[in-house]
Amino acid sequence: MSKRKVVIVGAGPGGLATAMQLAHAGCDVTIIERRDRVGGRTSAIEKDGFRFDCGPTFFLYPRVLGEIFESVGKTLAEEVPMHRLDPQYRLTFGNQDPSNIAKLDCSADMDAMDRQIADFSPSDVGALRRYMDDNRKKLEKFRPILESPFSSPLDLIRPSMLAAAKHLHPMRSLGKELERYFDDPRLVIAFAFQSKYLGMSPFQCPSLFSILSFLEYEYGVWHPEGGCSRVSERMGEIAESMGVKILLNQSVSSVEMQGKKVVALHTDEERFDADAFVVNADFADWMTKTIPNENRKRWSDEKLAQKRYSCSTYMLYLGIEGIYEDLPHHNIHISEKYEQNLREIEVEKVLSEDPSFYVQNASVTDVSLAPEGHSSIYVLVPVPHESENVDWNVESDPFREKTLDRLSAIGLGDIRDRIKVEHRITPDDWQSDYAIYRGATFNLAHNLGQMLHNRPRNRFEELDSVYLVGGGTHPGSGLPVIYESSRITSRLLLKDLGMSTDFIEEGTKMDVEGFETPTYA
Repeated sequence: MSKRKVVIVGAGPGGLATAMQLAHAGCDVTIIERRDRVGGRTSAIEKDGFRFDCGPTFFLYPRVLGEIFESVGKTLAEEVPMHRLDPQYRLTFGNQDPSNIAKLDCSADMDAMDRQIADFSPSDVGALRRYMDDNRKKLEKFRPILESPFSSPLDLIRPSMLAAAKHLHPMRSLGKELERYFDDPRLVIAFAFQSKYLGMSPFQCPSLFSILSFLEYEYGVWHPEGGCSRVSERMGEIAESMGVKILLNQSVSSVEMQGKKVVALHTDEERFDADAFVVNADFADWMTKTIPNENRKRWSDEKLAQKRYSCSTYMLYLGIEGIYEDLPHHNIHISEKYEQNLREIEVEKVLSEDPSFYVQNASVTDVSLAPEGHSSIYVLVPVPHESENVDWNVESDPFREKTLDRLSAIGLGDIRDRIKVEHRITPDDWQSDYAIYRGATFNLAHNLGQMLHNRPRNRFEELDSVYLVGGGTHPGSGLPVIYESSRITSRLLLKDLGMSTDFIEEGTKMDVEGFETPTYA
């Protein structure tokens, strides 16, 4: 009996994880990837001995990918060595004078955090432990929701949802949720800014996402050797060793359909028929460019244009002469006018005069990322997604200068004379080079009207034989939930093909080695 054939569009994290699981189940799997390397937004940028992660740099909640690896006979910690960071990151607030700036070195060491919190706000001592206790319970109730598909509104009344309801407070914002624990507004931001993983303001993001900062403190912020992109590369290597064919530099140009059923995909070089197709490309971009509009009612071009999308990012990848040993691996600077900055990004869609920003100094942890005596510095500034209010052909150079000036706020000073390598990505580039709809790097927004059954479904509801993985489907954006989407989709697809999913279920019961929680946490 011949193997069941599956074609996956896109070699991002979700596509690679799906390929590993389907190949292990016995499917004949082919991945079609438009770029020259695997990883999508989680790929590497390399130049003159410097290596940068293109997108995600925080590796969080390794349990999910660790279980997927275990389910296919691999051990994540052996395949990609990782280091738990302490401090997890440094937060700095407002003031431009680095000698007089408020900072918080965030750590899973609760005693160390209590001491720092006491310096910020004596009334908030003990609040973090209450927050951790409450969110530990919330995650246990919320986990079944993250791990299950949502195919109709009826799924909202299944037992796991009803059990979780009293913990989720869906009508409360993340910011309001954190105000229940912390008096100092800086501490509210310290445990709410993680909504950036979803590309949303904490004052718009639903409160259930308070689990994001909990995951950091409970399960750690990790650095994979070689960066998060190395995880994608290793997954690609493992997939190929399992028989998966990965075709680079090829794009799907058209689909072949029989009624609602997709029966084949076409590239300029070849026709690919299959029993099932998995789309790991950016959902809105791929649908509007590839699937005829008349075949999409719920997700037509017009309806997609009306949906809410995440912010975008302005990126600088800088190869710098010198080592910055006093600057932690991860650094987040919070604007003095934080709420105004968020409003300018999400509502007014203009560039801020005082933006928040993130800097990764990965070379302080991983010397493989830069030549000896040099550093790979990654700078991310949240900005509006594609908008008529911002012309990046005009704004890119001035915004670069403003961004470099702002680095003094975290103590880097003027680094212009030490820049040896530079690469830049604007929202225009995210759209054109990475095929991301409107350059919205975190996909469809995660407001309540675009979550659970209101998000494009893992078994895509408008086309037969088509399945979705990645940030555009349930559960949403961020590496851990993208990996979870691959597990949800793999289960659905294999069951539809009459194949066993026992190995996936066994993986969820396995201990994931190498990611133990420190005793102080």
